[in-house]
Amino acid sequence: MTESDGRAPEQTFTFDGGAIPVQPGQSVGAALVGAGIRSWRTTRKNGRPRGLFCGIGICYDCLITIDGVPNQRACLTPAKPGMQVASDEAGEEAR
Repeated sequence: MTESDGRAPEQTFTFDGGAIPVQPGQSVGAALVGAGIRSWRTTRKNGRPRGLFCGIGICYDCLITIDGVPNQRACLTPAKPGMQVASDEAGEEAR
């Protein structure tokens, strides 16, 4: 997208090395789901996939590493262009 066609240039953050589009007001979790990424960590005990579940910060299923800080809730963290986001294998101990 370019400014010449009347649209704002696309903004992105990086997730595990790939670019994820960011829309104004989106959480990191919403941006990942919007990009087709449904899980970004697994449970420690059974290795089951986890991602966005409750979407309001209660369940802690969406833990992720943001700008080097582990165990951040993707559903509550506003997505910002240029962020470095990585899948998080924190598991059940993060609670």
